Amino acid sequence: MKKNLLMWDETLFRDPEVFEFDYVPEQFQFRENQMRELAFQIRPGLRGGRPLNSICKGLPGTGKTTSVRKLFSEIEETTKKLVPVYINCQIDNTKFAIFSRIYRKLTGHLPPASGTSFKQLFDAIGRILAKDEVVLLVALDDANYLLYENEINKVLYTLLRAHEAYEGIRIGVVVIISDLDVDLPRAVDARVASVFRPTEIYFPPYEEGEIREIIQARVMQGLYPGVLPDEMLALVVGQTQKSGDLRVGIDLLKRATLSAERAARRAIEKDDICGAYEVSKYLHLAFTVKTLTDEEKKVLRALAEASRKEKEMNAGDVYKAVSGSVEIGYTKFYEVVKKLDALRLINLHYRGGKGRTRLISLRYEPENVLGYLS
Repeated sequence: MKKNLLMWDETLFRDPEVFEFDYVPEQFQFRENQMRELAFQIRPGLRGGRPLNSICKGLPGTGKTTSVRKLFSEIEETTKKLVPVYINCQIDNTKFAIFSRIYRKLTGHLPPASGTSFKQLFDAIGRILAKDEVVLLVALDDANYLLYENEINKVLYTLLRAHEAYEGIRIGVVVIISDLDVDLPRAVDARVASVFRPTEIYFPPYEEGEIREIIQARVMQGLYPGVLPDEMLALVVGQTQKSGDLRVGIDLLKRATLSAERAARRAIEKDDICGAYEVSKYLHLAFTVKTLTDEEKKVLRALAEASRKEKEMNAGDVYKAVSGSVEIGYTKFYEVVKKLDALRLINLHYRGGKGRTRLISLRYEPENVLGYLS
C-alpha cells in the first residue's frame, strides 16, 4: 500500500530559500520595461560618469526592490569601477547610519562605534572614492521613511553635492518609494531639487495572470511536484490579488506548506491556505510596527486601546488619552499621527464644518495591532 503520510524526516520543500523575502529569482518576470529604464539611468556610471538619478515608485510588493537588487548584482559581476550600495531605510534612517553603510561597502567594515564624527566619516568616504577613482551608486529603499524622520534633505544634499567637497567624485542615487502619496521632487527643498532632478519609474500592481505565473514559477522551483494542486494554486492567486501585495502570496505559500508538513500530508489543502492567510494578510502591519520608535509604538498602542471603545476618534480627545501615559507635546503627537497615516496603519481625515475636526481610525482591528505591539 502506498504511504501518503510524510515521515518525520521528509519535507515538501525542494528549495525553501525561494520563499524568503530577500530571494532574487534568476528569471524575474513582468518588470523588463522598468529594469531597462533603470539600466539606462545607471549606464553612465559604467563608463566612469555620474549615473542619472531615479525614483522607483509603486505599492509594496510590486517588484521595486527585487529589480534594483538584481541590477546591482549584475553590476557587481561586471565591474569594480561602479560600486552599488543598497540601503534599507526602514532600518538605517539617519544620515550617519546611511553613510556608515556606504563606508562599510567601500572598506569591508563599519566605522568605529564611538568617537567618529559625521565629518570624519564623510571625509573617509570622499578620500576612498577619489583615490580608487570609483563611481558610487546608492539605492535608498523605502526612502519615504527618511521623509517621515526629516532626514531626506540632509542625506540627498550630502550625496549629490559631494563633488563640491571632493573634486571628481561621482555619485548617483536610486530612490525607492512605496507610498504613492509622496511626491519626492516636491517634498525636498530647493537646494536638493536643483541637483536631484530624477526620472520616475512606475511599478504598477501585478495583474491576476502575472501573479499566477510568478507564483507558479516559485512553486515549481521551491516545492516538489504535486504539493500544490491546481485548485489550491487558484486559491493562493486569489488571496494574493485580494491583498494587492505579492509578498503576501509568497509568505502564504511558505506557511501553507509548513502547515501541510505539520499534518504529515503530501499536498496542501484549503484549510492550510485559509489558515496561513489569516497570518500573512497582516504582513504589512508586522513589518511596519517593527520600524517604529518606542514613542511611536506607545502612541499607536494608545490609539488601539481607544479604538476598542470607539472606531472613529477626535484627534484632540486621543491626545488627552495618550498624554496620560506618554510624555509628548501636541505638536510631536500630531507628527507621529501623520507618520502613522503615511505608513498606512491609521486613517487621518477631516470632518467638514466649523474648525474642520481631525478624525483618526485604525486600518486594522485593535486586537491585531496590540498583538504585534506586544
